Amino acid sequence: MPARQCFHCKQWIDQGEEHDCWTTTEAALTDDLSEDLKDAWERLREAAVELGEQRIYASHHSIMFARKSCYFFVRPKKNFLEVCIFLGRALKAPQVKRAEEASKVKVANLLRITHRDEVEPPITDWLREAYEWEEKKKGRRRKSKVQSPESRVQSPKAGVEK
Repeated sequence: MPARQCFHCKQWIDQGEEHDCWTTTEAALTDDLSEDLKDAWERLREAAVELGEQRIYASHHSIMFARKSCYFFVRPKKNFLEVCIFLGRALKAPQVKRAEEASKVKVANLLRITHRDEVEPPITDWLREAYEWEEKKKGRRRKSKVQSPESRVQSPKAGVEK
């Protein structure tokens, strides 16, 4: 029976066999990790869950952590966990491999984690900051739209009684 190779995941698929490489699970993404990386992954996930309500889901090659939008994700690699934390600023620390502008307001800060002991401050502090940042960002938008009573312009008919 002829087979074809998936363009995305490079897996060989027999003719007529269903294939969906875009949907995956956390377990599938973390199965092949070394014990040290699995421990680091578990600690990182625990730290995120402790922050509060959120969605955690696997998407293609990453595990996403989101409130309204993704505030960080983990991309498991063979020798490390690539962690991308979205903040309103670029982080400057030895743990940060690079920072890239992700949008007008978001900066993607990329880190590499190889051991469970690395998942401690300042990394856990940055995760908390990213988790809380979306709420702060939403609050700033609301405040800028609300006018103070002094700045409101009254219509010419205001205060006129019939």
